[in-house]
Parts: sequence; C-alpha cells; structure tokens
Amino acid sequence: MAEQKKEISITVELDENNVPEKIDWNATDKEGEGIANCKAMLLSMWDPKKQDTLRLDLWTKEMTKEEMKIFYHQTLITMAETFENATEEHGMAEDMRDFISYFADEMEILKQ
Repeated sequence: MAEQKKEISITVELDENNVPEKIDWNATDKEGEGIANCKAMLLSMWDPKKQDTLRLDLWTKEMTKEEMKIFYHQTLITMAETFENATEEHGMAEDMRDFISYFADEMEILKQ
C-alpha cells in the first residue's frame, strides 16, 4: 500500500521591522484551488523528545482587535472539541466550554 502524504505551506511577508504584512497558505487537500490569504494563524506542534509545545503565533497589521477576539473564540471552541475527541475527558471539555461562553460574553462577541 502506498504511503499517503499531505503538504501544508505557509508564506509570511514581513515589513522592515519583521511585523507580518501578509500571510498566505496552501495545502494539498485544501478546498478550492490556489493560495489562500489569512490575517492570523496559530500553529502548535508537540515535540515528544522535549515534552514541549512549539508555537508560532502570527497576525498581520490589518487584523483588528474585534477580528482577533472572534478568532480566539473560534479557536477555543475548536480546542475544546479536539481535547474531548483526543482524551475523552468530557467533563473538562464542558468546563472549557463554560469558560468559552464566559469569554464570549466578556468580549461581547455573540450579539443578542
């Protein structure tokens, strides 16, 4: 059986102060063709030898505070779902969702 491989590429254009101005990405199984643009990204990778998380958090100058609040809210929702699926820790996932609801209220993300 042939080995499957997927590829993700990220290109970051920086200004003279090394602040991201543009973030483009592509993936072999991304919906739609061609390179996509984004304003922010959070990338976390687990290093099993060091038992440590490697992180890359970037956002462009154009990312507004309101967009960042929504981005984090949606990321937290995904993290709770992933945590529950990976660990079957349903109670802790619900606790995370309680915090996410609090976060949304405090950041006034979900308009009534």
